[in-house]
Amino acid sequence: MKKIENKIMLITYADSLSTDLAGLEGVLGRYFPGLFGGLHILPFFPSSGDRGFAVVNYDSVDPAFGTWDDIDRLGEKYYLMVDFMLNHASVRCQEFNDYMENGDASPYRDLFIHWNEFWPGGEPTEEELAVLYRRKEQGPYFEFTRRDGKNVKLWNTFFAEQVDIDPYTQAARDYYDRNLRRLAAHAPLIRFDAFAYASKRPGTSCFFVEPEIWEVLEIGMEPLKESGVEMLPEIHENYQIQMKMADRGYWVYDFALPMLLLHGLMTGRTDRLIHWLKICPRKQFTTLDTHDGIGVVDVAGLLTDEEIEVVQKEVGLITKPAEAHMKFPSFIKKDDGRKQTYQLMCTYYSALGSDDDAYLLARLVQFYAPGIPQVYYVGLLAGENDIEALKRGEEPRSINRHTYSSEEIAEAVRTPLLTRMFEVMRFRNSYPGFNGDIAVEDDLENGLLAVTWRHGDYWTELHADFRTKAYRIRYYDPERGEEREL
Repeated sequence: MKKIENKIMLITYADSLSTDLAGLEGVLGRYFPGLFGGLHILPFFPSSGDRGFAVVNYDSVDPAFGTWDDIDRLGEKYYLMVDFMLNHASVRCQEFNDYMENGDASPYRDLFIHWNEFWPGGEPTEEELAVLYRRKEQGPYFEFTRRDGKNVKLWNTFFAEQVDIDPYTQAARDYYDRNLRRLAAHAPLIRFDAFAYASKRPGTSCFFVEPEIWEVLEIGMEPLKESGVEMLPEIHENYQIQMKMADRGYWVYDFALPMLLLHGLMTGRTDRLIHWLKICPRKQFTTLDTHDGIGVVDVAGLLTDEEIEVVQKEVGLITKPAEAHMKFPSFIKKDDGRKQTYQLMCTYYSALGSDDDAYLLARLVQFYAPGIPQVYYVGLLAGENDIEALKRGEEPRSINRHTYSSEEIAEAVRTPLLTRMFEVMRFRNSYPGFNGDIAVEDDLENGLLAVTWRHGDYWTELHADFRTKAYRIRYYDPERGEEREL
């Protein structure tokens, strides 16, 4: 099992670039040699929905994708990240089935959060309900009928196929221990999906509630201490939450970078981006795109409401043809009762108007930003919005989840855009300068960006003009004793 290293990580489903894990291994070797040191394979376990995120059990790999041998073989070539749903499980899991079958006699009864027992008054007051951080119009609960005929209302943050877990119970600790130890045997990095929703207390937002969130984290980390496996919390919210996690030494995501780059490339400004590059955490994974949409809430405070609106309007014009096929909007309900756009449903390439120059520059800045870059498989191929998936009735996020045929991959990798992007990716993975210190110039004319990495005799600089999309990459080659241009 390879350990984490400072090389680009690919994010993909097991069946997005091929039909299964063995096929994925072949595609990576054939079309993308040298591009990746890491691999985040989105949930590959038996699942009942949410594209793998309603996990039935973590004991096996979904037979449609392969076996643990396939995972381990990939883990010898790439450092792996795998998902664990700290907040919820599938309603088809063995534990939930046992509870539905045996009711209060089930040893798993307390694994789940009973809505009427959570609230001191049996039901939330209007004030308590109003302050909840909600991902759907209905309250975060779902009603189930047990075999004994009793109806029970259980906490349900997301979809009907998922049910929330009470992390404080012994049943949950046993569940975490068993499954996390299994995953730790195969990957050096585990992503705690929907982590912030696991901190619940009456009268609060029930999202990243302090100090409860740190107690939940300690419970989740306990099974990983012996192996030394690290954790990446998946939290889509204001960037200050990432800063809090980083202050405690954890890996974090840079979910602010995508919107900041869109804003810079749409307006020709770099002041907001430069400010972030100078203050952002260094122990982080950077993103432009993921299997979800482009996060909006993450960047509040780094961009003004008006600046965010500029990006939303521009992307809105691009995604307008898809709106008629969207089943539901992407929003959250904040504690003041207002709805707020949560994420933009769009591929990153489409969000930039399918402009090759703008897209390439966005990727180059990501590769030079602090942290380890993650590249989502659709972004790897500069994929455009999949409107046909929406017409087939798939969920809104399917706009950015196209499944590629081998013919589509072979055609895409020959384009000048990707040929150049891949060249820079190989340089990013192999040049020692990126293991050193970063310097971001802050006294340049607005619209310009200069980032330098330096490690011993090695240094490399990216100079970019966001107004013209022109850039220049220079580096020092100690073997030749000369400065070169990439």
